[in-house]
Amino acid sequence: SPKEVAVADPAAFKQIHAVSSKFTKDIWYEKLTNFPRLSVFTMRNPREHGQRRKLFARGFSKSYLREHWEPTVREKTFLAVEKIKVDAQTGVADLLKWWTFMATDIVGVLGFGESFGMLELGKKTEYIRVLEAALIGNGIGAEMPWLRAIGSRIPFKPLKEAFNSSSYILGYGTKAVENARKGGQDSNLMATIMAEAEKGEAHVDDMDVRTESTSLIFAGSGTTANTMTFLSWAVLSRPQLRASLEVEVAKLSDGFTDADLEKLPLLNAVINETLRLYCAVPGSLPRVVPEGGVTLDGYFVPPGTTVSTQAYTMHRDENLWPNAQEFDPSRWFEGKEQSAAAKSTFCAFGAGAYSCLGINLAWMELRYATAFLFRECKGMRIAPSMPADCMDLENYFVIVPKGHKCEVTLQ
Repeated sequence: SPKEVAVADPAAFKQIHAVSSKFTKDIWYEKLTNFPRLSVFTMRNPREHGQRRKLFARGFSKSYLREHWEPTVREKTFLAVEKIKVDAQTGVADLLKWWTFMATDIVGVLGFGESFGMLELGKKTEYIRVLEAALIGNGIGAEMPWLRAIGSRIPFKPLKEAFNSSSYILGYGTKAVENARKGGQDSNLMATIMAEAEKGEAHVDDMDVRTESTSLIFAGSGTTANTMTFLSWAVLSRPQLRASLEVEVAKLSDGFTDADLEKLPLLNAVINETLRLYCAVPGSLPRVVPEGGVTLDGYFVPPGTTVSTQAYTMHRDENLWPNAQEFDPSRWFEGKEQSAAAKSTFCAFGAGAYSCLGINLAWMELRYATAFLFRECKGMRIAPSMPADCMDLENYFVIVPKGHKCEVTLQ
């Protein structure tokens, strides 16, 4: 369009997303949610974003997560696999369902200080059902604000949940505040943020905490669940790869840790390759050209223009990734190093100063879930009930399988 330029050049990608870049987030981010406050994800002002992000840094560091939250991640991922195993032994298991319960229960504990209990219940709570509807509504509303404006005024429950449920969703965030105050710094990640805020100049009040905790559920549930679903399907669709992964994880001791999993070549290669081809947020990352304009790939782009890059496009560039459409974990093995351009444009968790805060948590969940699945469910296969196009991509900001399920069996 006259006001937006899509960019697929690796050098231009680096210009736009360098940590020191003067490009700022587009106003699209503010339209993505309908909350009264901005979160670290939707903040566009670089100074405000930097201050808020700093509050999260300690709580989301790999060392802090391993010290304080690894037992929770291990417990929930193992429980999810046990539920999958029971269903698969007696018929079919829907991986998307159980991975969604797993990821959401984990971020519930970390964000609110208590699990939603969906793994135990075997079904979605009302809150999560509304949250998922709102996530789709957010993606649509950011692209078509007029539709959100109209939809939020129509007295029809599905539209209300998609476009006008912010007060209900944020209300649950009160639990994050209450649990943080009652339980101290180890009660949830919001308690860590509140403690960090008291040390410095960045102020957060109860509404900020409610907004951030709710945003954590948005950001950390469907993304991880869908990534695990596509990973499971990609491996199970390749029996030889599945067998090799089963052998690798079978060698682990019973008390294996995330640090142990981090050393497994095939497991980590499978995760990286899934993140390349099935990145949870494959669409545009819109940025605004700073004052003075900029030259990208030989073309001058005026100040104020929106420029966007896509993980979907960059991750399928044949110049960066030979046989780019092929799911090939071996490309990540030691000795098969990617080019500097491929490394710098790999953006499964965003890029630059605005990259995903939860990357270490996501990796921990993906490693544990993958290890447990292929240790506990040897010989698992795709269920005959799965249509050929069931795993095609459907994108409402976060991708989901087109069939909204991924059925597997051990029968």
